[in-house]
Amino acid sequence: MGQRGYVWALTFSLLSSTAYAECSQETLSVKGQFGSAQFAVSVADTADERAQGLMFVEQMPRMTGMLFVYEQPSSVAFWMKNTLIPLDMIFADENGVVQSIHENAIPGDLTAIPGGDNIQYVLELNAGVAKMLGLKPDNVMQHPAIEKAAWPCE
Repeated sequence: MGQRGYVWALTFSLLSSTAYAECSQETLSVKGQFGSAQFAVSVADTADERAQGLMFVEQMPRMTGMLFVYEQPSSVAFWMKNTLIPLDMIFADENGVVQSIHENAIPGDLTAIPGGDNIQYVLELNAGVAKMLGLKPDNVMQHPAIEKAAWPCE
């Protein structure tokens, strides 16, 4: 199957499973013009967990990531110190609406990656996933941690 066929099949599969999925701490959904997708996530919602992040992780399954949850919206910036795998970073506001995306952050790079102002949630995924799925600003995330969600859990 060619690249285009693979992406279509993966997207169709994700659309089908997302329509019936229940919200859980272990799953984050994103929807936009591309449809919707689900990711298995670990949640980092304490200062220590956010500081550790995905440092020293040697590999991560494709549709897996980490959701960083902050107590309130603020300006955030990430870096890749001690991070061994390239990542996409999806920055969202207090409603879970994607504000910006940084693709393909370089492992070990100490350059600050600004997410913008009024960011409360950051989703880190394997590099290339955001582009493969067509994730864009204004997409919406769904997860129980997003208390004022534009796309609330049922």
